[in-house]
Amino acid sequence: MESLDTVLAAHRSYLLGWNTGTAGSPDLPTYRSEVPHAPLNGVLRVRGCTPQDALAEARRRLDGLPRIWWVGPDSDSGTAQGLLSLGAVRLARMPIMTMAIDQVASAPTPAGLHITEATDLAEFVGAYARVSGIPPEGVATAIDREKAFSGDGTVIKLAGRLDDGQIAGTAVAWLSHGLLTLYFIGTRPEHRRRGIGAAMTRAALDLARDRGIRTAALTATPSGEPVYHRMGFRAVDAFDLMSF
Repeated sequence: MESLDTVLAAHRSYLLGWNTGTAGSPDLPTYRSEVPHAPLNGVLRVRGCTPQDALAEARRRLDGLPRIWWVGPDSDSGTAQGLLSLGAVRLARMPIMTMAIDQVASAPTPAGLHITEATDLAEFVGAYARVSGIPPEGVATAIDREKAFSGDGTVIKLAGRLDDGQIAGTAVAWLSHGLLTLYFIGTRPEHRRRGIGAAMTRAALDLARDRGIRTAALTATPSGEPVYHRMGFRAVDAFDLMSF
């Protein structure tokens, strides 16, 4: 099992692949995608500087866009409390979960769902935008940023289609730093509670295993955490997601 430091490095490298602005130093890395969606703009960690200085610099780099702060085990101790004292709001506490891929529990593919690699980028981004909260006016920019993505790894986009051809579920597999990290796992609201999210996750795990990857990681929402736990993922730490 890869170390937590490796898991965090892979996560940073994916989000930095969206960056169009000044990424900054390794101690205060930021990413600016220009997409008006907070998770696609933000601060990845704070080390070696005060929360006040970090806030001033982050505002300069990310002005004009919704953004979040990923305050986790790679930030200095006390960062979360320091940001809260400056007026930050804690949006969520998201567990960082990992698992050995060869220990994944069964997740059958629901009848009528066909999971393949996405080939139409505009269609795929439109689908994950609907389930992740990217506003309609941000979809074109998200497509442009996907085309220009520059992370140090491999991105594989999986679409779960129903028999009528519509995309009901999405998953993005990020292969970097020797592990699989999962993003944009989502199911359209009208198709939830059918096991589609678990099937999308399992398809990405199988893909990574076939490429020799042994470990998978993700950050889980409250609704997703029980699903991932049943599949074999376990929390190893957590991010506080914060905003101003």
